Amino acid sequence: MAVNEMHQRVWQVLGQIPAGKVVTYGQVAELAGLPGQSRMVGRCLGKLPEGSQLPWHRVINSQGKISLPVGSESYDCQVGRLQEEGVAVINGRIKLSVYRWQP
Repeated sequence: MAVNEMHQRVWQVLGQIPAGKVVTYGQVAELAGLPGQSRMVGRCLGKLPEGSQLPWHRVINSQGKISLPVGSESYDCQVGRLQEEGVAVINGRIKLSVYRWQP
């Protein structure tokens, strides 16, 4: 499968995640038909086109944590966007039992 096709699959899944919910990198990979490709999902998110409206901020790691460096502009942006959607972010962590999207 071509890299571009994998990116398209990941981006399609991203577009389905509802506001106020989060998914893990591994969950996105599974939903995109790419099991075991959670790292690829992270790389794909880093290649989103400038100005993309896809909700990249709703993807977190399997421990319920934001993977970006604490204090970075991207980290602060992700926390802010999640909080605007009503997701409780405490010390960079989100309760998956409460906020995980289960399609």
